[in-house]
Amino acid sequence: MAYAIAIYFEPAPAQLWSVLLPVVMTLIANQKKDTVFMKILIKLCYPNWALEAFIIANAERYTGVWLITRCSSLMNNGYNVDDWPICLVALFFYGIIARIVAFFCLVITQKK
Repeated sequence: MAYAIAIYFEPAPAQLWSVLLPVVMTLIANQKKDTVFMKILIKLCYPNWALEAFIIANAERYTGVWLITRCSSLMNNGYNVDDWPICLVALFFYGIIARIVAFFCLVITQKK
């Protein structure tokens, strides 16, 4: 996303948007999934997939006492240990889409 933002905006706004957009998306990804709209919006935010992959990857390493904490953390967030490959595919997909958008921004704006 930073590629597309850097191509489309001037340097100062591009820096601001490159920092602000992931922060806002992370705040959205951590909201409660009360309504259908929020469920869809949260699934569209890439930090949701990154956070889920991170928690699952860390949860698989814990044993003993941490097992109870791990299970409650996964249950409270609605994560499944088997969803780790899906998270990686989603992040890979978002990366490809962001690069395609950046390429089209580059072609449309004719920047070198």
